[in-house]
Amino acid sequence: MSIDYLALDEELDPEGYLICQYTVKSDLDIETAGKRIAEEESTGTWTHPTTLSDEIFERYGAKVVEAEGDRTRIGYPVIDFSGEIGEIPQILSIIAGNLFGLDSLDGVRLVDIELPSKIVNKYPGPQQGIEGLRGILGRPEKPLVGTIVKPKIGLPPEEFSDYVYEAGKGGLTNSKDDETLVDQDFCPLEERVSYVSEKLDLLEEEGHKMIHAHNISTSVHKILEAGDLALENGARQLMVDVLTVGFSGLQALAEDPSIKVPIHVHRAMHGAITKNPDHGISMPVIAKLVRMAGGDALHTGTYGTGKMHADISEELMSKEALLGEMHGLKRMMPVASGGLHPGLIPELMENSGNDVQIQAGGGVSGHPDGVRAGAKALSQAVDAAVKGIELKEYAKEHLELKKALDKWM
Repeated sequence: MSIDYLALDEELDPEGYLICQYTVKSDLDIETAGKRIAEEESTGTWTHPTTLSDEIFERYGAKVVEAEGDRTRIGYPVIDFSGEIGEIPQILSIIAGNLFGLDSLDGVRLVDIELPSKIVNKYPGPQQGIEGLRGILGRPEKPLVGTIVKPKIGLPPEEFSDYVYEAGKGGLTNSKDDETLVDQDFCPLEERVSYVSEKLDLLEEEGHKMIHAHNISTSVHKILEAGDLALENGARQLMVDVLTVGFSGLQALAEDPSIKVPIHVHRAMHGAITKNPDHGISMPVIAKLVRMAGGDALHTGTYGTGKMHADISEELMSKEALLGEMHGLKRMMPVASGGLHPGLIPELMENSGNDVQIQAGGGVSGHPDGVRAGAKALSQAVDAAVKGIELKEYAKEHLELKKALDKWM
């Protein structure tokens, strides 16, 4: 046989291949561009190696199974991902490796991945997921409503915990550290967790359930120790910046039997990878890998609202990546965060539905009457959307919401 990575007339067994969809920007025709990717990421190179036999190619070579317009689908044999050591780092090295640097391609974007059960079932998946989070908080149907403690950095532990308490008194179910806070001298992790835990205990005594996600993002060889430290001081939820820590750090936490609390996953740095529509990796791909690795909740965007760059179609794909069927893995909670305030909630929820955790930082702390009033306003906006009542109408009997709308709308 001749070595040819084009297999456009073949139907690949979905259980035998990991199939990736790419968009390509290049002077090459799409079939040739797809062939270049398949060569580079499996058994080929820039020339024909004398060591590449027909048998090796047939067993391990990637196949271009679709090429039309600017899109190509490439199937990588499952055996290319076998073994016990490689895992998600190896998967990414194959499906999102050297291809981005190929000189013949001006741009290439990994848009989606179709994962066979043989690969997915090797990973822990969410330990709690949506149902676990809802059960912990006693909130079976409505969206979870949360905040991010602001300013991102600078508050000492006691003031930090006061913020959390005020947010809880305003009705929020969730709060979290921001991505830039971990264990700095002005707010050490151990002390911060201890103070926050005391305030969460107090809220529960007063009849309100709330959890806070503590950021333990660090190097992989320290992350289990950081998780243990947080849990020893009462942490009810852990948080990981998955792209800066790496998927392996998240997986290490999810597979540790001593960690029984939900893991909140932040996507800090994702814009460097996802923002360019002609190059990089889409957020739905990252979402699927996070779900495999064991996250319980993941930031996926604000469905066209808020302050961050957004492609609504890609955000809806990310939502489906967390909520759709994935070889039996538990569903993850999509988290909407980034420039949110009460006035944006109806538009957001029209696209998100009720399976969403809504997080507002400035949209809570920036309320004219402070954090507690900001939390009430956000909760009121969610209640209005759930009931199908216009915000301005609902605000007539809810002063906190009215003041928020007056400020931001």
